[in-house]
Amino acid sequence: MMRLHPKSQALRVWCYSSPCSSHTPPRRCCLGVLGCCRAGGTGAEGSRSPGGSRVTGTAVPRSGLSQEAGSVEQLSLHCAEGSLEWLYPTGALRLRLAPRLPPTAASAKGRSPRHITACVKPAGTFRGAQLYLEREGVLELLLPEAPRPRVRCFSWLPREKVALFLQATPHRDISRRIAAFRYELRGDWLARPALPAASLTGEGACRPCNDTEILMAICTSDFVIRGSIRSVSNDVELQESVIGVSAARIHRQKFPLFQVGGRPAGSIRTPLRCGVKPGPGTFLFTGWLHFGEAWLSCAPRYRDFQRIYEGARRTRQNPCEFPVD
Repeated sequence: MMRLHPKSQALRVWCYSSPCSSHTPPRRCCLGVLGCCRAGGTGAEGSRSPGGSRVTGTAVPRSGLSQEAGSVEQLSLHCAEGSLEWLYPTGALRLRLAPRLPPTAASAKGRSPRHITACVKPAGTFRGAQLYLEREGVLELLLPEAPRPRVRCFSWLPREKVALFLQATPHRDISRRIAAFRYELRGDWLARPALPAASLTGEGACRPCNDTEILMAICTSDFVIRGSIRSVSNDVELQESVIGVSAARIHRQKFPLFQVGGRPAGSIRTPLRCGVKPGPGTFLFTGWLHFGEAWLSCAPRYRDFQRIYEGARRTRQNPCEFPVD
């Protein structure tokens, strides 16, 4: 029989953004026994993540060597984005996935999200444990020990019971082993036709966006950049293509992906299997921030976007106002 411990002995948990809204009491945004994803929490409050968002969190610096080998510790992950670092892994951690979705996700038009999606990305130093998905009592291996730094995504229905199960692997010397990963929890959010998690794993990732998706993308994406392709490089190990973009105009970016000043430039990622090639012309790049990196959603040629938007505006079908030259 494995014992359940009420407190963690060697964990650092950080939140990169808080899912709390003005309608949610601050105490309800807490991460189990470890702290809260809100301003005023302990640990790294006021620091910044690679994506530029605010980081809050807590650290429990006591030695993990005191944890019993057969123990299982329980935590709940409520934050939309964060990371977990487990020092000197022994025993196991069971992480219940319970994102507190914003009102637009949880109750848009009176409906619940059709599904919830989570993604995990191991740190390069991930050692000493294996990460499993626990779905209705069945375990599925997500990350073996010393995995490649690839993102793994999965979805579930709101009524399903899911958790992450982080199991320490036996080693004679655990002092140099740290199991660390970042995670993102998302609802379908209804207004997002190309969630980054889906674009990484779905069969429709490489399908060109239709007119409706393009119009929604300019209104809801994390970034909207008008520019041209200056380079394309492929990472076979990560199965990613990196598109180098020269920006003619930054219409919107929620995070500093493209630095302002001079001729702004930046990188946008897309699955390698999409076969992106460099080519002439001006495009409207839209997409989402995914683990601190820009991922492509829709990228119509700008002249095609102008035609689509003007047609929608004439018939009053445009979901938002957008400046068109």
